[in-house]
Amino acid sequence: MRRRLLTLVALLATVGCDGSATDPDTGSLLVTVEGLPAAANAAITVTGPGGFSRPVTATTVIDPLETGTYTIEASSLIFGGTTYLVTPASQQVPVLADQQASATVSYTEAGPLALRLEPVITGLTSPLYLTAPAGDPRLFVVQRDGHIRVVENGVARATDFLDLSARTDVAGERGLLSMAFHPQYATNGFFFVYFTEAGTGDILVERYRVSADANVADPAPTPVLRIAHRDHSNHNGGLLLFGPDGMLYVGTGDGGGSGDPQDNGQELTSLLGKLLRIDVTTPPYTVPADNPFVGQPNRRGEIWAYGLRNPWRWAFDRGAGELYIADVGQDDWEEVNVVPRTTAGVNYGWDRMEGAHCFPIGTTNCNQTGLTLPVLEYDHSQGCSITGGFVYRGTQLPELVGHYFYSDLCGRWLRTFRFANGAAAEQRDWGTLGAGGAILSFGEDGAGELYMLSANGTVYRIGRQ
Repeated sequence: MRRRLLTLVALLATVGCDGSATDPDTGSLLVTVEGLPAAANAAITVTGPGGFSRPVTATTVIDPLETGTYTIEASSLIFGGTTYLVTPASQQVPVLADQQASATVSYTEAGPLALRLEPVITGLTSPLYLTAPAGDPRLFVVQRDGHIRVVENGVARATDFLDLSARTDVAGERGLLSMAFHPQYATNGFFFVYFTEAGTGDILVERYRVSADANVADPAPTPVLRIAHRDHSNHNGGLLLFGPDGMLYVGTGDGGGSGDPQDNGQELTSLLGKLLRIDVTTPPYTVPADNPFVGQPNRRGEIWAYGLRNPWRWAFDRGAGELYIADVGQDDWEEVNVVPRTTAGVNYGWDRMEGAHCFPIGTTNCNQTGLTLPVLEYDHSQGCSITGGFVYRGTQLPELVGHYFYSDLCGRWLRTFRFANGAAAEQRDWGTLGAGGAILSFGEDGAGELYMLSANGTVYRIGRQ
């Protein structure tokens, strides 16, 4: 009889009163959201053991949860034109077995947010990119004419960090187009540049190293990659970025001409019209074994994604982990694509599609099987050529953390959106904010603050009015 009673007690411990099974090794978490209007969605992410991640938009109980410590990250937001600041931005809560933990996220109305463009430096020549090593207060500005300038406290140093003006030219859309610091730059001193070669127009990616002078690079290059680009002077792509995985990603244009005459966007034997992913640990480079087309006949292993026309520009979100690509359209549509950064082999559709529309525009019933369409597009009544930016992860504009910034070469406006539930949410047009000249590019400094670069030779910092 005693053995039967012990068995019954053990059974009752694992079965609820309604007969449903319960797990005594799990707990729950109550997340309470305060201070927001009823129609507003909070911007909260809960992460924890075993790769757990869940967005939270309102007061909710998450159940069941493995035991362990959970992190609640919350962002300030804008709703109905009003800014709501969040407290705390981050907190950790232990979840214990058979108990309910709790966390409160409070929003406070702070009034409307207004942005401004603060000129940081003027007098540059076609500044096309701005970057810096993490935590470095200097700004490294890439000029299209081949010069990389170091800017400190609003002043450009007299000596270039690197001068490639003798090796590139500015015919068409050519020139020195970007640079990327190695993730271990602080210890190895390596950085990489992307430019078009004078005379041929070929795309070159090369590695350089800083000299004993922290403001001057050793001019001796280590070749990494050459891509033939000789038929046209436009659609060179031009951005290098290291991904969170430590690989170097290279965004190339389709080779130029109207309508992709060589069909490079869809041709998997070509490196044009692609996002490439390479390992630059050992020069010149190796192809990562987990790239989507490795070992397949008539497909280049370097390709990570394809179907691009001229990705100017693209970015990884350090927070949520998505990849954003702003792809320049032909005659009618500009687009922004967003996918998880780990999603390989994506076909963005060019030259079957321009934006979310069959190409040539006016045709219908094009084959869209297997294509990834943009999350946002706009027509040429609003601009002429999209200038992609970054997802904001700085500290000066907390209500815009997690929002993607972008502009247009002709429109000169600044716009933002937050990617949520597979769509571009909280879209906002901030106007031109007094920007002078065409908007050529965006930049991000070592602290995560954002900049807009203008054809008038000015670098503007995006800040609060």
